[in-house]
Amino acid sequence: MLNALKPQPADKILELVQLYRDDPRDTKVDLGVGVYKNADGVTPVMRAVKAAEKQLWETETTKTYVNLVGDPAFSDAMRQLILADSAPANRIASAATPGGTGAVRQAFELFRMASPEGRIFVSGPTWPNHLTIIKYLGIEMVEYRYFDNATRAVDFDGMAEDLKGAKAGDLVLLHGCCHNPTGANLTQDQWKTVGDILLETGATPMIDIAYQGFGDGLEADAFGTRHIASRVPELMIAASCSKNFGVYRERTGCLMVMSETAEATKTTQGTLAYLNRQNYSFPPDHGARLVTMILNDPALRADWEAELEEVRTGMLGLREQLASELRQRTNSDRFDFIAHHRGMFSRIGATQEQVLTMRHDNAIYMVGDSRMNIAGLNAKTVPLLAEAIVAAGV
Repeated sequence: MLNALKPQPADKILELVQLYRDDPRDTKVDLGVGVYKNADGVTPVMRAVKAAEKQLWETETTKTYVNLVGDPAFSDAMRQLILADSAPANRIASAATPGGTGAVRQAFELFRMASPEGRIFVSGPTWPNHLTIIKYLGIEMVEYRYFDNATRAVDFDGMAEDLKGAKAGDLVLLHGCCHNPTGANLTQDQWKTVGDILLETGATPMIDIAYQGFGDGLEADAFGTRHIASRVPELMIAASCSKNFGVYRERTGCLMVMSETAEATKTTQGTLAYLNRQNYSFPPDHGARLVTMILNDPALRADWEAELEEVRTGMLGLREQLASELRQRTNSDRFDFIAHHRGMFSRIGATQEQVLTMRHDNAIYMVGDSRMNIAGLNAKTVPLLAEAIVAAGV
């Protein structure tokens, strides 16, 4: 039986990780893997997470199952963090999931159940896992224009025109903030236009929000999601705690689904429990419990928000430094978009050949489409990257 299996394509980012590890050069720089790292190249455990873990260790009395959709307190805390008062709580069904990826997968499963003939509209480009999961589930996919490779900004006219081709029964996948892989975000006015288009077409939005707090701040990064929630009758939200709480290995995510009525929400909530049961039964609890403790404890939350702001401003500083270094080396402002992008990623517009040249000549490791992880830099490696970009003729 197993002899009939065919080799599956390797994950390009994981391949890049191995190439980086095998490179003996001391000057090598890893800008590939999408994980936050500090100036020392370490993904730290946040202070509030450490404190919450200590409290949990001292007070936890059991490791028994919690609930098919996780602890309701976690869902409530995440709803408040992301949606605030933009949507009635009695219209929100929620389920804890194994990371943001688990939330994305469950959302697509729910969509397929609700609209078997529906299509999913995805930005060009988008996070590669979006595409592979949609393909695996056999759902029709439509790409809408998003990133302008010439300006390295959002092609909003193209995006708006393409989204008008969606219809009731379709799902429109949007990035809540810090677009992955481009770093180019919608403005508040553009979010409002997207909301208008969704109302006109009747399509259902799904927002993947994995980097709240990494862009312009916790509140500003939630603007788009909250605005859409306040406008449309139905909405899916896939949220990740991996980045803004730094709990990558705890696999902490949440799927929230807004139905048109409170009565419909009861059926949606039951369906989320059913899907969890079919896929992995009970979701992980440890990371979700830590997040809940942090969000509900004023002292822990204040410390978490302070450290998250340090992370955010640190990445903005690296962006500004890189843009400045490139401005000096090229005597032009054509790389200023790097300072305008938000989040961990930017797509700098290099060809695959130029990316390979930087890897070969300068030990700079980035994904083949020229997506780079800003958090992989520090003050000392920014000039090395700037030199490599200019030498490669980007």
